[in-house]
Amino acid sequence: MFFQLDEQEIWFPDPSLAESDGLLAVGGDLRIERLELAYEHGIFPWYDEETPILWYAPHNRFVLFPDELRISKSMRKTMKSGIFTVTCNEAFEEVIKGCAQTPRKEQSGTWITSDMQHAYINLHKKGRANSIEIWFENNLCGGLYGVVCGNRRHVFCGESMFSIMPNASKLALIYLCQLKKFELIDCQIDSEHLRSMGARNISSESYLEILHT
Repeated sequence: MFFQLDEQEIWFPDPSLAESDGLLAVGGDLRIERLELAYEHGIFPWYDEETPILWYAPHNRFVLFPDELRISKSMRKTMKSGIFTVTCNEAFEEVIKGCAQTPRKEQSGTWITSDMQHAYINLHKKGRANSIEIWFENNLCGGLYGVVCGNRRHVFCGESMFSIMPNASKLALIYLCQLKKFELIDCQIDSEHLRSMGARNISSESYLEILHT
């Protein structure tokens, strides 16, 4: 079953009550306090302009432990080439716009609506959302952003990444892992290229235990 939220009271039902596809609740708003509460309980918004706000709490979590990161030989060669420059939190708004504007396979629009962009920019200003930027000749060519959460701010919930040059988004993820700031990166969406880098599924119970430790 899923629950109807309103815009006044800030609350979420138990994540274990989510439907089989992870849908837990509908409605509410994207104010900072609600987003913070959601992420601290393993819940995140995922919707588009044609639907109300949808809140998900998947029963299995697709995650990457930085210590389990696998870097291919070709990526190591790219890293050694020095053609890219990597920064952190220097162009958050540009990164989220890049993620929203980059075309996706089998996706006609974007789920990163203008309201979503505004909400995560506010989280960033509060220090709760970070970005990694990849630059080529002083031009932004890739990056990722996500929410920092957990009792010790040790979990990074990746929201989206983009790349307009080969390997740029992969480099952003590698750099995020090598920061040694996070014990777990929540990748949210299962994909073959993330699996090739070491990402795997864990249960929601294991995820929440790590989040709250």
